[in-house]
Amino acid sequence: MRKSGPPKGLIAYLVLELLEEKPRYGYEILKEIREISGGHWEPSYGSVYPILYKFEEKGWAERIDREDEPDRKYFELTDEGYAELADRRESCAEKARDFADVILGFFHVYAAFSTDERFEVPDRDGEWRFDEACSAWIVEQLARHHERYFDAAFERIEATPEEFSERHGIATDPDEGASTDDGDTSDTETE
Repeated sequence: MRKSGPPKGLIAYLVLELLEEKPRYGYEILKEIREISGGHWEPSYGSVYPILYKFEEKGWAERIDREDEPDRKYFELTDEGYAELADRRESCAEKARDFADVILGFFHVYAAFSTDERFEVPDRDGEWRFDEACSAWIVEQLARHHERYFDAAFERIEATPEEFSERHGIATDPDEGASTDDGDTSDTETE
């Protein structure tokens, strides 16, 4: 179970991946992440630019000057940055459970607002509501995204989380098989 927010280091990992593709500036990275998320998430300037500066400080990225856009701060990966990206790709594989927990956790909170008598969130005209119809639409969108990205019709999975984990060889204890050295080098979002 996740204690808070998206998996630690997610934005930094995305920034490294996007810089591998081509040199970019901060705002361009923000917009690309927004596009990747289907328009549902865009990190703040206050998260991306410090990451870029931290990468520069660690020698993972360097600023480049472009004659066609002299006022923009473009960054590109260094050899050390490519090595860091390779390491983060490995550590990202370990965060799939955290990511799934975030998605499921937020949906459960949405559904709780819709059904739990302790919450009295009023409906507002013209706004999203915490109700069955809006909840069903969220689930429908998840199924549509699954079909789009995996090019397969969504089929119901009749299994408890424990049964699913066992069937797919997934450890049920999130700490099972976890490494004690996660390779993190700082205490910022670049972790």
